[in-house]
Amino acid sequence: MSSKIDLVTAEVIRSAMETICFEMATYVSRHATTPILNQSNERNATILDSKGRLAGLSVGIPQFMLSSTLPVRLAIDFFGEDLKPGDVILANDPYYGGGHLPDFNVFSPVFADGKLLMFASIQCHHGDTGGAVAGGYNTMAKDIWSEGTRYPLLKIVDGGKERRDVILLLRANNRLAGFIGDMQSQVGAAQLGASRLNDLIERYGAETVQTAIDHTIDEARRRFSEEIARWPDGTYEADAYVDSDPQGNKDIHVHVAVTVKGDRLVLDFNGSDTRQHIAAWSTLGNTRGNALGQLMSVVDPTIPKNEGFFDCVELIAPEGSCVNPTPNKPVSSGTHHPGTEVSDAVALAIAQFLPERVSPQTYKYGSPRQMWGDKDPRTGKAFFDHGGEVNAGWCNGIKGADGWGALPAAFGNLLKAPAELNEVNFPHIIRDRNYRMDSGGAGQWRGGLGSHFVKEVRTPTYISQYIVNQRHVHPGIAGGRHGAPDEAIVSAGTDREVNISPVVNAHLLERGEALIYNFGGGGGWGDAYARAPEAVLEDVWDEYVSIEGAARDYGVVITGSVEAMDLALDHGATARLRADLKGEKAAA
Repeated sequence: MSSKIDLVTAEVIRSAMETICFEMATYVSRHATTPILNQSNERNATILDSKGRLAGLSVGIPQFMLSSTLPVRLAIDFFGEDLKPGDVILANDPYYGGGHLPDFNVFSPVFADGKLLMFASIQCHHGDTGGAVAGGYNTMAKDIWSEGTRYPLLKIVDGGKERRDVILLLRANNRLAGFIGDMQSQVGAAQLGASRLNDLIERYGAETVQTAIDHTIDEARRRFSEEIARWPDGTYEADAYVDSDPQGNKDIHVHVAVTVKGDRLVLDFNGSDTRQHIAAWSTLGNTRGNALGQLMSVVDPTIPKNEGFFDCVELIAPEGSCVNPTPNKPVSSGTHHPGTEVSDAVALAIAQFLPERVSPQTYKYGSPRQMWGDKDPRTGKAFFDHGGEVNAGWCNGIKGADGWGALPAAFGNLLKAPAELNEVNFPHIIRDRNYRMDSGGAGQWRGGLGSHFVKEVRTPTYISQYIVNQRHVHPGIAGGRHGAPDEAIVSAGTDREVNISPVVNAHLLERGEALIYNFGGGGGWGDAYARAPEAVLEDVWDEYVSIEGAARDYGVVITGSVEAMDLALDHGATARLRADLKGEKAAA
């Protein structure tokens, strides 16, 4: 193949592949049967070449998009010559490259002149995986088999013919009636992607398409390595912690040493937790995706996101540590934690030499709640709600901008379904939905606010909920303060009230009882005393910050009240208070 290509053609082909990915993802949203996919958008599409190298992707969840390569490489090695046009393969096994069992990767090979050229891949989160507990999050699991059914590789379509035996197998190992509809939408998206790639090959030729892929991977490698070369050489270490795993083991530790050497990076996770009795395990594929997702967020956003990034980074994740477990450990919740803390640790290390670029791509989520019951009084049928309604929290401030919006950057295009849709589908009512005053970490640029969430059940409903971000909270950067912690209560005001820490399993909410969840805020950026007093006053008007919080956290004295509409800055008192607070800080 030629090592040269017309740069306009290369860019057109790259853009076409990204458009195909977007079309695949949109196909799932329009054809899936359950809210987690047709409303929340928890799906991502990618294109890979014949070696399993990431060649293109759509807008999606950052770390989620980067975990499709390893299952595809397994399929290349395992099937070999048995791969053929029209095949569609599914995989969800965390120990063959995935994150956790609910994440199904479905992909289809694309051939040109009888030779394998590319794969169209679509990854989606599903609401159940079989196993001992509905929803795929068995917080008490001691091994992977307790969490659900593993499919390392399974041909669901063989040479264009749907395998009815495989459909039957999938249906038999899943509790949700909508699962097969969701899976069929995913298969259809992979087939659509393969068809669009065939059109691309027909228009430009296989050699040109392959050369364009090589070029765009080389370009990403070159541009990322050039950015790294401008960073100061050295080793920068950081630590992040999970409050506890779902089984109560505390302070799960993630340690990273980020070494910059010339135009290369080393991410070394030696020193991370190696306790073997814990239930907090991030698979290698999940760790890889979280680490690279954080790195991608600190560089020029116009650099193509593909295999070229991976080529610039050496990842060291010692087997047996919480960021690369030995086979068969339970990993459902570990995808979130310590997966999130992998991003946190990398961000905190990079903040030591590149603070103006860093915003932790993280969400202190615990894991999605599971709510289910035997009878929806409106339909007479059993129901299962996998927590797909909207939430808000953990948005970090960055240099030049306050934290804003409802979801952290790590969620990407994950919208979460609106409350109204949740109420239509399930016998619940969302009673409250509001920002929490003073929950955003103080800083020169303030962290985004967390939210107050109340969900009332209208029929007896069981709930399982795992919570973190109570002690080890969302971090501030460059001297910014941390965000507020999370808090969750079930059956408030009854003799069965539980303040969750860290988990409740199958807790019964009687009719009229509620889950009350206070989501945490994002960390601030920079010294809070450097924030413009006028910006603090504006936050008080907006009820993001209280008058007391303005004085306590920012050293800004405000008179009057929102109710009386007479808020005003006291500039003299502010200058004196800030001087006193800065003196106390210096002395401390």
